[in-house]
Amino acid sequence: MEPHSATLAGRRALVTGGATGIGAAIARRLAAAGADVIVADRDLLRADRVAGEIGGAAVHVDLSDPDAATPLGVGADIVVNNAGSQYSAPVHSFPPEIFAELVRVMLESPFRIIRSALPGMYQRGWGRIVNISSVHGLRASAYKVGYIAAKHGLEGLSKAVAVEAALHGVTSNCICPGFVRTSQVEQQIAHYAEAHRIPREQVLDDVLLARCPVKRLVEPEEVADLVAWLCGPHAHTITGASFTMDGGWTAN
Repeated sequence: MEPHSATLAGRRALVTGGATGIGAAIARRLAAAGADVIVADRDLLRADRVAGEIGGAAVHVDLSDPDAATPLGVGADIVVNNAGSQYSAPVHSFPPEIFAELVRVMLESPFRIIRSALPGMYQRGWGRIVNISSVHGLRASAYKVGYIAAKHGLEGLSKAVAVEAALHGVTSNCICPGFVRTSQVEQQIAHYAEAHRIPREQVLDDVLLARCPVKRLVEPEEVADLVAWLCGPHAHTITGASFTMDGGWTAN
């Protein structure tokens, strides 16, 4: 795959949560492939920075308000639903309002965005929807009921769209990373290492990556490369799939 080939020239791409981390890497990669990228994020300052870097546009949006998400997909050839957040607590004490917010951000808003994008995609006979799910869209862990429920729902949404949209030249797929090297994960590692007085490498091997045969974090650019590949002209028969990037977690 050529990193700067203009395979997506003339395509309009929307990336949610595009201001930092995985989303920013995806925005840069799609722009390098020639797409006109809209960086949507609740952090407008950082979204503006990424958009300026790639010659794109920034949109301020809070996806916990699905009504605000509704028009985002209009005119998009490519939709990347990447935005997400986390909260940890046992099921019996998980705050219902936070559960509802996580579902709004990671399931209802993606549905609204896809819904608004599909008519234009159908009219043009081409579209790519890539949903950044998670290994937790396929597997469960304790204390993450809101995130896991939302990601499992996103998997189902993606497959339902794939079935309906296939005859219109539109594909819909999920990418399911394990732990990705983002600032949030790096902080998590540092805090755990400090609290338990153990080396950073031990936190990686024995805690975060305990269930992963491959003992390293996924790089944001690796996720971005897979997104670009799924949006390429060669991927028109690849739909309704979930691509794991989890270091073998789901195989173990």
